[in-house]
Amino acid sequence: MADHALSADEPLRTKDREQRNRLYVRVWLYVVLVVLLALFLVGGATRLTGSGLSITEWKPIHGVIPPLNEAEWQEEFEKYRQIPQYEQINKGMSLGEFQTIFWWEWAHRLLARGVGFLVAIPLAFFWLTGRLESRLKPRLLGLLALGGLQGFIGWWMVASGLSERVSVSQYRLATHLMLACLIFAATMLIARGLAPHSAGPARRETQRFAGWMLVLVFLQIYLGALVAGLHAGMTFNTWPLMDGRLWPDQLVTMQPLWANFFENPKTVQFMHRLGAYIVFAAAAWHAVATWRAEPGSTHARRAIVLFLLVSLQAVIGIVTLLSVVNLHAALTHHGLAIVVLGFAAAHWRGTRGAYPPQTEIAVRT
Repeated sequence: MADHALSADEPLRTKDREQRNRLYVRVWLYVVLVVLLALFLVGGATRLTGSGLSITEWKPIHGVIPPLNEAEWQEEFEKYRQIPQYEQINKGMSLGEFQTIFWWEWAHRLLARGVGFLVAIPLAFFWLTGRLESRLKPRLLGLLALGGLQGFIGWWMVASGLSERVSVSQYRLATHLMLACLIFAATMLIARGLAPHSAGPARRETQRFAGWMLVLVFLQIYLGALVAGLHAGMTFNTWPLMDGRLWPDQLVTMQPLWANFFENPKTVQFMHRLGAYIVFAAAAWHAVATWRAEPGSTHARRAIVLFLLVSLQAVIGIVTLLSVVNLHAALTHHGLAIVVLGFAAAHWRGTRGAYPPQTEIAVRT
């Protein structure tokens, strides 16, 4: 009888253990998300202060140690003096001014290295102690691999501004930012998939619309990266009119035609404005449609919060434009974009519900 009671209690103990492991993994991923957000903010500040080219070499290991004495600082400064950005923009800057931009880039690289350890070490622990469900292993390994690739992409981006340009390529900047966004959104999706949800999955139409909202936010951030790479926000600083018109002229002045959408600052800024209007309208429609289809549900409430976040981001974007890219406004706009992305990812995962318990999958098979 005692043996029978023990075996009857085993599924319950297994389920409790699984829920406890999910909690541990979820808390770890939330910590990763917080550090990633900090990395986004420091990266944004690095770009906005023009600091990204201050370290002209890629030293993944040795680069952790900054200059420690006057001679080492002079050596780093001399390397910076050899690139076009110094000659054409910062010629004559003092060592103290160089140190200011150096520390921003150094902090960005240090945080990036720290995220790698923050993912790799707990992942190894959870894996080796049997705390990971089988479905999580390829997902988390994928995150670690993307993080390693991001380090290479970051240097590939910086290298584009060291020989012929005074800033990095907008194409490479956009690639670097979008890969970072992919890592952030994927981390959020996994974390929310492990969380208990207070309601079941939403209607199929709501799930699809929530997924499209995530895609639209991705695309809008990509357009924002092109704006940043071209410094397009420094021009046409009026709203709602642009160059005195709702639909400005001379949007297609480059050949081939496609180049205007990636290299023409006026066209790129206009596309970013259009993207903002589309995301705003889509978020409003999604909130209304979800509330009408599932009134009072947690899915409807999340859709409303998403709309409010998008609205706030639109306001800050306008302030950033009108202020000719004021540092604090622009950094807020940059950081809130990642918050909107993360919430859109969490909302989409919420409409689909949590991952099925591993114990139930085992029973069915």
